[in-house]
Amino acid sequence: MNFIRPEARENLMRWREALAGAAVALLGLWWALGSLGLLKWMGIALALMGAALLWSGIQRARFRGGHGGLGVVSVDERQITYLAPVGGGFASIDALVRVEIGPDMAGHPVWRFRSVGEVLSIPASAEGTDALFDALAALPGVDMQAAIRASTGTPDAVVVIWQKTQPRLLH
Repeated sequence: MNFIRPEARENLMRWREALAGAAVALLGLWWALGSLGLLKWMGIALALMGAALLWSGIQRARFRGGHGGLGVVSVDERQITYLAPVGGGFASIDALVRVEIGPDMAGHPVWRFRSVGEVLSIPASAEGTDALFDALAALPGVDMQAAIRASTGTPDAVVVIWQKTQPRLLH
């Protein structure tokens, strides 16, 4: 017997990390404000860790999408794999030169992972696109706020999330 509606359960699962971070931060604040000595300092440390977990959980919850779209995304061993009836493929995170989100022909957001001579296009509504958060976090200088805004809305132009910088040669 389910006591929680499926929509409510889905929202709780989406925000689970943020809720856990809030609970840890509140416990840490309770210890910090209501105790003395070592427990007070442990409470301050716990409140800071909870705040970091809360911030990370909010970012992940805002990034999540990917339900009901065409195909399945998985990230394993620094490789992004997109399995679909038509147009699937894979991209190595180490070989990427550019990551962007742009509209497709119907105006829906599509991830584009560009390597030298290759492009992997993944609909933002594909199942498992929340795994892309960790893959993107491995790239130095990635603009996560732009990724969150572009993947949750309907972009009218291409938004560059990350681009590989060319090393400057001295001679």
